[in-house]
Amino acid sequence: MRIKNARIFVDKTFVNGDLEFDRTIRTVGELEGAGDWDVQGAYVIPGLVDIHTHGAIGEDFSDGKPSGLQPLSGYYAAHAVTSFLATTMTLKEEVLTPAMHAVRDFRRQGGAKCAGIHLEGPFLCYAKRGAQAAENLHKPDVALFRRLNEASGGQVKLVTVACEEEGAMDFITQVSRECTVSLGHSTAGYDTAMEAFRRGASHATHLFNGMEPLHHREPAIIGAAFDAGASVELICDGLHIHPAVIRMVHRLYGDRLNLISDSLRCAGMPDGDYELGGQPITVKGGKATLTGTDTLAGSSISMLDALRNVVRFGLSLEDAVYAASTAPALAVGLEAGSIRPGRPADLAVLDRELNLLAVYVDGERQAL
Repeated sequence: MRIKNARIFVDKTFVNGDLEFDRTIRTVGELEGAGDWDVQGAYVIPGLVDIHTHGAIGEDFSDGKPSGLQPLSGYYAAHAVTSFLATTMTLKEEVLTPAMHAVRDFRRQGGAKCAGIHLEGPFLCYAKRGAQAAENLHKPDVALFRRLNEASGGQVKLVTVACEEEGAMDFITQVSRECTVSLGHSTAGYDTAMEAFRRGASHATHLFNGMEPLHHREPAIIGAAFDAGASVELICDGLHIHPAVIRMVHRLYGDRLNLISDSLRCAGMPDGDYELGGQPITVKGGKATLTGTDTLAGSSISMLDALRNVVRFGLSLEDAVYAASTAPALAVGLEAGSIRPGRPADLAVLDRELNLLAVYVDGERQAL
């Protein structure tokens, strides 16, 4: 495939040029002769990478339904995502194990790549559990983590843990050698969080949500992540985080900012009543809450929505693309999120108004 006259995202900026690829990127630059598609100045960006998504279109990874993964893979690709981490909720081991098996056995037939698993729980704290079911919380447990990882075929790429819980520091020391460890759903103060980062944690789950606030005398996980050089997630739906805070976080953390969707099964669906980790949720005006409460329960957006939102909130397109593709790939060690020779041809083409024109996964054009 030869794309001509594009604005291609390379090394944090857009360059005018052409792109040739098959399964992998072959050439970025000026190509002689005609192309297969003259995009007339459209943007070619790395496919987006969503490292925190529970599901969409009525499906949830925690259901452990093998039949749900292919439709989800198609949904993500249709929204510019080419790689994602199947994210599970705080559930009992007997419920999580089939979810691990479903990802282990998934064989993609078109759509986005399931690049692994994010265990968002069950190793969280009660006070900051948010929409996670309290009865399923579990102390940080290396043996349980390893049983789940083995059940997944070694596909756990990210695990969230409350670092103040009993056994958490030993858990972080050991598990950080096997996957990325993130701090979240936690009451940890600055000193505890800094110790966790010293032990090997390197990421923070949906910054500000599910943790102590940034206080001038107790900066907690937010301040510790800044000092430790950790990567951080933000849910950029305009509901979880004020646009001014998104701009502030970008100024503070720079290239360590990761956009996430934290999407639930209600994404791509109408308002109504749904289920999340065994708990009822209600979606009204796109806002998902635990039914009968004001507790936010993830989002109904896609990663493409998040990218468009942060541009609307004031980030440059270059910074938004980096935070939605390159940064999350780096955070969890994926070979994705960049356009350079030899890398997989996982690409999205956007017009100047950020409408999605095409998506390629391993060089194959996907249905939109």
